[in-house]
Amino acid sequence: MSIQLNGLSKKIDNQLVLNNIQLEVGAGEVVGFLGPNGAGKTTTMRILTGSLPYETGSVCVCGLEVRKNRLETGAMIGYLPENNPLYPDMYVREYLDFVAQTYRIKSGRKELIEELIERVGLQSEAHKKIGQLSKGYKQRVGLAQALLPDPKVLILDEPTTGLDPNQLEEIRQLIREIGKNKTVILSTHILQEVKAICNRVLIINKGEIVADYPDILKINLADKKERQFEVEFLNEIDVSELQRISQITVVSEIGKNNFVLSADGDIAEPVFDFAVQSNNKILKLKEVEGSMEEVFRKLTR
Repeated sequence: MSIQLNGLSKKIDNQLVLNNIQLEVGAGEVVGFLGPNGAGKTTTMRILTGSLPYETGSVCVCGLEVRKNRLETGAMIGYLPENNPLYPDMYVREYLDFVAQTYRIKSGRKELIEELIERVGLQSEAHKKIGQLSKGYKQRVGLAQALLPDPKVLILDEPTTGLDPNQLEEIRQLIREIGKNKTVILSTHILQEVKAICNRVLIINKGEIVADYPDILKINLADKKERQFEVEFLNEIDVSELQRISQITVVSEIGKNNFVLSADGDIAEPVFDFAVQSNNKILKLKEVEGSMEEVFRKLTR
């Protein structure tokens, strides 16, 4: 595993910010880390990078305990923090060369910098001072510096802030490409961003992991008691008769002979029986899954 958190807890000013976090993330996973403000996302990321100490639990990066191996684990991690601290008076190439030297990169340093400039789409702005760049291009500089050490783990805190739609798609594609052979943890408030980039979703609330969805395509409200089904009949029906099916609690008409049925359980069999008894045909019957937005609101409310 690239990342292992076992029983991680953290207090700041006597406030419990993280409470017994248990987490494993493997290579090739692009994980969306979601949560409301103050949930503990940034604290977790800072602990992983070694910039924030922890007292309780274990934090391992590529098999090494962060607390005992800060230099070694730090060299395996590329980090783009939310506020993206840069030196505005330095030129783009100058800054990337400075960061490369802090990583003690000597051989092929110039070629590596040029490769990253092209990779993140900075070619047209690389001759400028960082302070002259737009916010979107500053994000690209931050992403380039995070990739300089060729890290095994990439931690991105709000990486697409300030990007226009074209830049956004380019950076999304880059992160997806990076995720093929690296572990990527991406924190964002934009749920659409998670859908577009990630293959796994973690939701944190009040310092605790409240949900872990290994497959983003199958997110559903697994714990909700009431389920919803969309059904479409061939012919007109008597709605009052449909409402008499015992498991159905609410019938909502959304089109001609088309309804959303709220129910306490699976209603496939009783609805088919109803259609047969009514001398009707079912054109469509499917469960309506909860959206990511619905999941997020429910778990962090």
